[in-house]
Amino acid sequence: MTPFTYARADNVPDALRLAGTMEGAKYLGGGTNLVDLMRETVERPRALVDVSALSTGIEEKDGGLFIGAAAKNTALAGNRIVRQRYPMLARAILAGASAQIRNMATVGGNILQRTRCTYFYDHAARCNKRAPGAGCDAIDGFNRMHAILGASPACVATHPSDMCVALVALDAIVHTDCSEGPRSIPLADLHRLPGGSPDVETSLKPHELITAVELPALPFAARSTYRKVRDRASYAFALVSVAAALVTVDGKVRDVRLALGGVAPKPWRAWKAESVLRGQPATEESFRAAAEAELADAVGLRDNGFKMELATRTIVSVLSELAGTHT
Repeated sequence: MTPFTYARADNVPDALRLAGTMEGAKYLGGGTNLVDLMRETVERPRALVDVSALSTGIEEKDGGLFIGAAAKNTALAGNRIVRQRYPMLARAILAGASAQIRNMATVGGNILQRTRCTYFYDHAARCNKRAPGAGCDAIDGFNRMHAILGASPACVATHPSDMCVALVALDAIVHTDCSEGPRSIPLADLHRLPGGSPDVETSLKPHELITAVELPALPFAARSTYRKVRDRASYAFALVSVAAALVTVDGKVRDVRLALGGVAPKPWRAWKAESVLRGQPATEESFRAAAEAELADAVGLRDNGFKMELATRTIVSVLSELAGTHT
């Protein structure tokens, strides 16, 4: 591990001051991803600014929920309001990691965790995300876990978070602060697709700090769920995951929220599928048509082409369960 200096921030202004004055600084929350990357020398920060003492509150606001970035994943999954009004979020967090990791991991850190692509961790492999311009060995390598949507010739890695899939389906807003002042970013716009610069993963500015996440009021999200398809029942990263909320009236879809994980370089909001579904009969045929519309642009690699049908079937099954039409 590369030597580094350490400072603990007492509040947001203190964190911004420290990050601005400590050369090569990164923010440290629970450390469940960053510390691993430092051990593997993938990340080499010269300084760490500990922000784990910042806001951990989870409070109601304007009918929605305001979540401090330092809130632990365990606290969020167990929160009464989350479990009642946003059950897909609680289920996504519980599916994402062991209790020990959830007890340490913060909401802000979960959002910013980096890919678990094995080529990203392997210094002997070419990886544009780790070393820009090096190439991507995953494209012609073992790519069973890799992206079928939103990838590029420079990178086919997937975003690993379960929590973020639920958050993007719930129209979450990320609140940040930096030297230029605070701003609010829809989570759907926070993560970037790789294009030709896969090392640039978010729209955050240098030393910009996530301070909170806001969930807007979404009454029909009380009827929501999260399903994760993985290679084993114990904790593993998703081959495909689906976060969905659905409201039907007289057998037709009035509104829907749908997002996918395990298939793209960012949490994937299924805008096309949602548009196709609204106003349509709440049937398995309609659900499949919507899923196929969303996946029409999917591109499979040698080992992961199965994800297209797997994602389609999982979407149909989850929506059918919410609609009460599952057979």
